[in-house]
Amino acid sequence: MKRVAILAVLLLAAPALAESSLPPPELAYTQLKDPAKENQAKVLMETLRCLVCQGQSIADSDAQMAGDMRALVRQRIEAGETPTQVREWLIQRYGDYVTYDPPFSWLTAPLWATPLLLIALGLFIARRSFGKVDDEVEGIEA
Repeated sequence: MKRVAILAVLLLAAPALAESSLPPPELAYTQLKDPAKENQAKVLMETLRCLVCQGQSIADSDAQMAGDMRALVRQRIEAGETPTQVREWLIQRYGDYVTYDPPFSWLTAPLWATPLLLIALGLFIARRSFGKVDDEVEGIEA
């Protein structure tokens, strides 16, 4: 019983223990001195998904991973890389999921096909449901 209690406490404390005590990278919350480069970095950061939050861009997320990614983007932009080069590097490093607009491939085909299949299924169900209503109305009128 005592082991179960200790395990439960450890499991509940795991998220708090997962936070890093390290300070954020230098460019995680600091803008670049060149406004044009900062603008390029900001536009790019808004198109990249936070791998921790998954629903937010790295520009909007407060997760430590997003801060690290913001710093990487700014460092590479400041070093002279284009946003396209930085984006491709991040995709190679983290995979297609890091971008909100994954390229079409056999691996990402379900991401592109699922919404179309769901719309088709919804139209099919609606047509069948409304078809039955029309038949019942015709039966009542006759």
